[in-house]
Amino acid sequence: MTPPFSVHTTPHFDRLFKKLTRQHSDLGDRYAEALEILTGDPHNLSRRHQIQKLEGMRPGEGEYRLRLGRWRFRYDIFGQAQPLARLVELKGDYSWVPRRWVSKNSPGLRMGMPRNVLSPRRW
Repeated sequence: MTPPFSVHTTPHFDRLFKKLTRQHSDLGDRYAEALEILTGDPHNLSRRHQIQKLEGMRPGEGEYRLRLGRWRFRYDIFGQAQPLARLVELKGDYSWVPRRWVSKNSPGLRMGMPRNVLSPRRW
């Protein structure tokens, strides 16, 4: 019996997966787990998996996100086929956070960021 959904990868995903597999030995197991989940229940109808439909994303950009440990798999659903578009590792550093979200007690002040960026002057 064939699974109800098929999973395909994009060239971008293949490059990232190949690069990250060399650095992280657990990624292969997480990828196998992701394939099992996505072939069976990509819409998360059972509500057993950490799958979220992302807002503001167009088809082809990874409308859905599957969270497995520190890894995020982004994918789209087109009928019965699902291309895996992106693979993201959630790291301990939060360098992706915009400066305006950083509090004035954060290490950003010690790193030479101007104070008015972090706490604007009140008139």
